[in-house]
Amino acid sequence: MNRKLTLILSSLFMLFMAGLFIFYFIKHDSSRWQVALGGIVVSALPLLLLKVKNNPFNNIVLIGYFVFIFCSTFLGSIALFYLHHKWWDTTIHLYKGAYVAYLGLALFNLFVPKSARSHISEWILFIYLLSLAATASVLWEIYEFVGDKTFTHTMQRGGNTDTMLDLMAGLGGGLLMALFSLKRNQVPK
Repeated sequence: MNRKLTLILSSLFMLFMAGLFIFYFIKHDSSRWQVALGGIVVSALPLLLLKVKNNPFNNIVLIGYFVFIFCSTFLGSIALFYLHHKWWDTTIHLYKGAYVAYLGLALFNLFVPKSARSHISEWILFIYLLSLAATASVLWEIYEFVGDKTFTHTMQRGGNTDTMLDLMAGLGGGLLMALFSLKRNQVPK
């Protein structure tokens, strides 16, 4: 992964979120300044990868991460897309499922030697990718549930229906990426 791109994207997004944090803090909009504060934290996380000697993630993974946090934190929560566009939440979960599965492909490349990949069934890779997307979806829904019980009361507005749609969308995104891996019969670089 390009170290310069990591620094640029993380710095720009942290500055953007810091500006939003100050703006909404002054306006006493606690819902939005808290999201902006969280945005600062999650945009700083890729900087940890700069300390890793052999970073397994390419620029697509990095850019995909920032697309996700921009769409979920800024557009979704701060710009209120979650409230004004019913399809937004489901779309973000679909993207997250596909993104996590793609991230799983990068980890597969890291941990499975090239010589061993030809001996692994494409169906094992399919199940692995689908399982990652399902697990990420379940963990995210637990996060939403705990968040609603302790802080916000706005993450699961649709209750059980919202949870099930989110889980199906996350699984659907993972399924799309798993099918892509089957069609290619290899791990994309």
